[in-house]
This record gives sequence, structure tokens and C-alpha cells, in this order.
Amino acid sequence: MSLKSAKILVTGLPGCGKTTAVMQIIERLDCQKAAGFYTEEIREGSTRKGFRWIELDGTSGVLAHIDIKGRFKVGRYGVDVAGFEEQVVPMLDLEREGTELFIIDEIGKMECLSGRFVGAARRLFESDKSVLATVAQKGGGLISEVKRDPDVKLFTLKRGSFDKTIAEILEVLSILKRQS
Repeated sequence: MSLKSAKILVTGLPGCGKTTAVMQIIERLDCQKAAGFYTEEIREGSTRKGFRWIELDGTSGVLAHIDIKGRFKVGRYGVDVAGFEEQVVPMLDLEREGTELFIIDEIGKMECLSGRFVGAARRLFESDKSVLATVAQKGGGLISEVKRDPDVKLFTLKRGSFDKTIAEILEVLSILKRQS
């Protein structure tokens, strides 16, 4: 698959299925030239204890957890900014050989505590590389900046239009594929 360039953001209320949508899109694209990460909750029984990041190859680590102590916090979660910067941010390097599509799930408050992440995301959005990212519905800084970018196609995911939104995003990406 060879993409020209698309900047696609998926937003919506927490729990609306943004990560699920991105994972379904990646699966349907069958793109071997994608790099990036997605996030998922860490649960013990029915209690959410934190969040982990997972690279597309399955490598994973803790992004935030109630047991992490330190100066970086979002709500009740301590955020492992150093670990995130060491493990995740390099996945977003523009010079990463053979990468045509960068996946970022998500551009949110926890991730934006990392200045290196913010810088890497900005470089991707300014580049000729394609980006498929989820973004928090509310927030300033990079969160609002990427949503205002005139080159970005912003999709709002709602429970009733989940499949339709995925189909629209796949259509955008398939048009690019046909043009290359």
C-alpha cells in the first residue's frame, strides 16, 4: 500500500469506540507500512487501574496507573512520561524507514504531558506522511491545534454511526491508495 498523504482525526466521547475504530481500519487496510501505537485500559475486575500503550507489533508498556507516583498526573493516574518518551515517541519518527501511515491513539492529556510526543506529533502533521489519530474531544494545546488544522479531516464517532464513519475513513484512505 502506498499512500500520498492524509491527516485523519477521530474524536468522540470517552468510550465511544475510537480505539476499536482505528484497529478495525488498520485491519481492513492490511497496511504493512504502518507504525504507531494504540492504548487500552488496564483493569482489575471491573475497576480501571490505568492505561497501557501497545505498539502495532504487540510490544506494550504502562502509560498511566493509579500506583505510579510522581509529578505527572491526570486525574487519579500517575503518568510514566519517561517510559512513554523512551518507548513510544521513537515510533513516530518521520525518518522511520518504509512507514507510510502513522497511527496515534491517542492525542490526549496523558500523552501531551510529553514534550517529545507533542513535538513528534506536530512534525507528523506538518509532513507529507499520512496520519490516522484519535484525539480527545476537549483540551487545549496540541489537542485543539490538530483539530483546527485545515489539512485535517475530522470525524466524530457516535455509537449510531460507527460503521458509517469507519467506511468513510476507509474511503478516504482507499482514494489515496488509488492515486499513488
